[in-house]
Amino acid sequence: MTKWVYLFEEGDSSMKPLLGGKGSGLAEMRNADLPVPPGFTITTEACREYYAHDKSFPQGMWQQSLESLKHIEEQTGKQFGDSENPLLVSVRSGAPVSMPGMMDTVLNLGLNPRTLNGLAKLTGDERFAWDAYRRFVQMFGEIVLGVPKEKLDRVMEDVDGYGQEANLDVDTLKAIVSRFQEVIVGEARQEVPDAPYEQLRQAIAAVFDSWNNDRSIRYRRVNRIADDMGTAVSVQAMVFGNAGPNSGTGVAFTRHPSTGEPIIFGEYLTNAQGEDVVAGTRTPQPIARMEEELPDTYEQLVQIANRLENHYRDMQDIEFTIERGTLYMLQTRTGKRTGRAAVRIAVDMHNEGIISEQEAVQRVRPDQLEQLLHPVIDPDVEVEVLTTGLPASPGAAAGRVVFNADEAEELAEEGQDVILIRHETNPDDYHGMVAAEAIVTARGGMTSHAAVVARGMGKCCVVGASDISIDYGQQMFTVGDATVSAGDYITVDGNDGRIILGEVPTIDPEIDEYFETLMQWANGNRRLGVRTNA
Repeated sequence: MTKWVYLFEEGDSSMKPLLGGKGSGLAEMRNADLPVPPGFTITTEACREYYAHDKSFPQGMWQQSLESLKHIEEQTGKQFGDSENPLLVSVRSGAPVSMPGMMDTVLNLGLNPRTLNGLAKLTGDERFAWDAYRRFVQMFGEIVLGVPKEKLDRVMEDVDGYGQEANLDVDTLKAIVSRFQEVIVGEARQEVPDAPYEQLRQAIAAVFDSWNNDRSIRYRRVNRIADDMGTAVSVQAMVFGNAGPNSGTGVAFTRHPSTGEPIIFGEYLTNAQGEDVVAGTRTPQPIARMEEELPDTYEQLVQIANRLENHYRDMQDIEFTIERGTLYMLQTRTGKRTGRAAVRIAVDMHNEGIISEQEAVQRVRPDQLEQLLHPVIDPDVEVEVLTTGLPASPGAAAGRVVFNADEAEELAEEGQDVILIRHETNPDDYHGMVAAEAIVTARGGMTSHAAVVARGMGKCCVVGASDISIDYGQQMFTVGDATVSAGDYITVDGNDGRIILGEVPTIDPEIDEYFETLMQWANGNRRLGVRTNA
């Protein structure tokens, strides 16, 4: 029988086409004795078979998944669906190539009223258990049952304390879950199943389905990724970053993804789960703050980051969770970076003896070099700065304000330059982000969805501009006494985070020594001469 499922300890980084980037990365970290929660990966071959046979699991895949789940139970000492000591798992996508945020994830799977009570007794923390259940019901409703995200978000937005979920009490969380259930039944005409194995079966199918959702298809078209590659699915024991003040979650890069500086860069949130960081609903703290608040954990993270970069010989993008002071690694992959960062990282890694001169040249794509030639705002022009956010992706762009991804796409097709303004972006906004000249979000940090996707596209982006108050209904945003309506011009400076009123002139950027060094290496290694007419 075909092997559709691999325990983490059965894989390695060479199996990326089969196990996807996430699955192979988890296997490689597990084999290196890094602190990785146990789990297994369902292969990309299984995904392709799923589509080839009218969205049916291939023969033997489900049984192999259940057998692998028993291995997780043995390693954790917990039982899936047990009311006394419940095992909860995450179900995550992971294609062989990086597609950040395009496919789906379900966390806290295995919770129901029985296991919820068991989790509360086991941890002695009823609020934590209900917060985990609230997250599960919301994600399952949206991702598996197809309830529109905005309808579930509206439930949260109607709650006092929205944006500070860590402060919601038990009674408020219970009311939120009850309201979620009402919305889900009204929209999907079914409830979130209580049976853990049925939750798992539906979640795996939903992650397979997300390979062909609209945003994934658009992303593949823009980035020239094959449609028949498929996604793997990783099922992993949950660890909880929302288990109290000495818990947290974060994303870190082993070098700065915007500038290429050789410093660990990232963000984290205390008492939160991973989706809180990337979704942009809360603005996280810079990773440097973690050195002050959790110094021992921070030092362990830095050591692991250095090991991973040396092992993979490239800048890594890592996800981690801290559960009551214990660090766990949840992902490592080659990090997205701007053109400026790509050039500096390639040059520095050669100078550090990590890669050859030829590798350094090949590491930088032509479109990344082109990003370095993007315009910057003329420093001699007097401007009216509305507000300043976090400079997530460099460059400068001016355009008309739009608040909707569909409208951004429509106006761009008509030849208009537009700036997409959102509270935060999510993968459904991807087509509007592609169409826009720049992206601005009021919430989120440097590792939010908007920031990561914009950097990957080389597109100007400012995030976390918290002074901006957006009114989607009135199609406008305000900053203090200033009001900017849809269709008005603004200029976005992704180099320093400024949002400027009106259309501001730009000038060509200056070329630094890293660019010149790489060009000299390229010229020295080329075998082909090019002549052009001028």
